[in-house]
Parts: sequence; C-alpha cells; structure tokens
Amino acid sequence: MMSTDPTALSAAPTDGAAKLHVVLMAPQIPQNTGNIGRMCAVTGSRLHLVEPLGFSLDDRYLRRAGMDYWRSLDVHVHANWQALMASPARPKRLWLMTTRASTSFWDVTYVLGDGLVFGCEGHGAPQWLHDAIGPAHSLKIDQPTQALRSLNLATSAGVATYEALRCLRAQGQSGGHQAP
Repeated sequence: MMSTDPTALSAAPTDGAAKLHVVLMAPQIPQNTGNIGRMCAVTGSRLHLVEPLGFSLDDRYLRRAGMDYWRSLDVHVHANWQALMASPARPKRLWLMTTRASTSFWDVTYVLGDGLVFGCEGHGAPQWLHDAIGPAHSLKIDQPTQALRSLNLATSAGVATYEALRCLRAQGQSGGHQAP
C-alpha cells in the first residue's frame, strides 16, 4: 500500500518556500521518478507527485534510481490535482511543460516558487490540465529535430529545472553564488 504521508517518504524539511517545484502528473515509470527525485534533492527543488502513480513509492526501482538522495528530498504526494492546488506547499505559479506549446521555455521569466508541471510518460498532460493552466503558461523544450516525438520525462524535467534555476540565478534570486 502506498503512503501519502510526506514525512514517511522524506527526512527533508517540508516547510518554507522552495526555490522551484517539479510537479509530476500520474508518473508511470519508477526509474524516471527516482531520477527526477534525485535531481530535485540535489537542486533543492520540491517534488510533487500527483496520484495515481504507476508504481508504489516502496518500489525498488524508484529507490534505486534515487539512491540515498531520497531521504534528502522534499517530496509531497497529492491524491489528485485538487489536493495539490489546496496544499499550502503548492507552487506559487505554474508552467505546463508540453510539446503542444508555442512558447519556448527559454522565453519566459521564472520567479522563486514557480512550478514546472509534467504529464505522464505515456500520454503527456491531459486536455483538462492544458485548459486549466492555459496557453500563456504552457512551455515547450525546443527540439531541432522535429521528426522525433519528445525527450524522456526525466531528461525533460532536468533540462527545464536547470534552465529555470539558471534564470533565477541570473536574476539574483537563487540566494547562492552569483556568476561574475
């Protein structure tokens, strides 16, 4: 049985504002979620998992991909989209990452507390989520080779997260070391 108690999943603090949030809508592949969790732990980003999940949070592949980083991860599990939106730990503003967007993820200004939302591996984001977030907050990762469908979920999450963090740093919002 899957636990939805974030304290059972993580020893990381869940209070305070996160620099960035990564939201996975109904992820299906534990290795992707584990890799994204590891990336979130390393970057100090908050991970939101919106059920249903295609695996148990006790899955050995999930743990193996996240390895020892899982205990340092600020992770929140939400029963559905409405529960995420009602959570005090939710992102301040949302960006839907989708191949259907016309705006590049390079062409927006990120702010502290933004959330990057990703659909599931097999189907992407459902239409209702596209409608809820809207085209003004839908972003694509540019693909020079249009013949291929899209990047892997974990790769997309990593690329988008590091771009948003780079932008925050350039704006002096990261709280960390600034480039000269």
